[in-house]
Amino acid sequence: MNALRVTQIDRYTFQQVAVAVVVVTSGLVALTWLMQSLRFVELVVNRGLSIGVFLRLTGLLIPGFLAVILPITCFVAVLFTYQRLSGDRELTVMRAAGLSAFAISRAGLVVVGLATLAGYALTLWLVPISQTGFREFQFEIRNRMAAFLLQEGVFTPVSDDLLVYVRARSPDGTLLGIMVDDDRQPDHRATILAERGRLLESTGAPRVLLMNGSRQEIDKRTGQLNIGTFSDYVFDMSNNGHGETERLRDVGELNLDELLHPTLALASPRDFPRMRVEAHKRLSSPLSTASFALIAMVSVLTGSFRRHGGILRPLIAIMMVVSLVAVGLALDSLAVRHNSLMPLVWMHAALPGVLCAIFLYSPRFTARAVPMAVPQGAD
Repeated sequence: MNALRVTQIDRYTFQQVAVAVVVVTSGLVALTWLMQSLRFVELVVNRGLSIGVFLRLTGLLIPGFLAVILPITCFVAVLFTYQRLSGDRELTVMRAAGLSAFAISRAGLVVVGLATLAGYALTLWLVPISQTGFREFQFEIRNRMAAFLLQEGVFTPVSDDLLVYVRARSPDGTLLGIMVDDDRQPDHRATILAERGRLLESTGAPRVLLMNGSRQEIDKRTGQLNIGTFSDYVFDMSNNGHGETERLRDVGELNLDELLHPTLALASPRDFPRMRVEAHKRLSSPLSTASFALIAMVSVLTGSFRRHGGILRPLIAIMMVVSLVAVGLALDSLAVRHNSLMPLVWMHAALPGVLCAIFLYSPRFTARAVPMAVPQGAD
């Protein structure tokens, strides 16, 4: 009968913690996505990008957000759930029934363990894949779809150094009244005027066939204006002006093996320390989920019972987690400059959890956690 009661308590606590983790994580992910997606609203408003493309582009950022905020949301969920159980006297009843600190917290530990495994799945697999998809899709939009985002009667900045104006677009897709200000090569800035043009199908960068126009360029050495006319001119609208379709992979896109064994084909030697730090960060950062959750459990399950609750211990726990997050950011930067500090990255992620587990589940605490009998008529 006692075993059945413990199982029911475990199920109840598991449900409370799991629901809190899902709700808090979903809310923070949605808020972070909303804030970050504002950077791409301009593509919809001014460039005519469809809502579907916008959602696909910004949706690829969500795994990265989730990997970063999961330790924080688990801490918040565990702290809130166990603090509520304490405020509702449920923890008092559990202790009065003879449950140890481990028995009270084991359902929460299961949820935290699942969240830690999810963190590893994110950092080692899903985040690199989503980063690759995001950068490839962004590259495609900038270098292959830029020409399709041209609007009639609008000066469209295809890139920071390329401005295109189209007076009108005919029903068959022909562009009419085209002006291009090309500053991709600062020593050869050019202005191109064309009577009409049409987009060329290409698997690489966007190209436009300009017809019946002129190219004006000022020689900076002599100050002379050079004007050339053309009947047909193929204009490349890629960011570099040479139709390059390859792009360099970012460190966030590389898999764990590539990060641990960098080669010259992947990056320059000066980037090797950063790649090694990124690899160890992916392996160690999910452990912060367990560490932060154990800090929350220590703050609630230790100390004397207060009828009206207490704010000091939860506040100290919050300050500790904020400090750990700040220290983690500093350690990442220091480890990039000095790879010898790499063990500190692991200590930062795992050591707080180990210390909290020792303190919470030590025999001394277990003996102290067993309460005296509840007096008759007590609240």
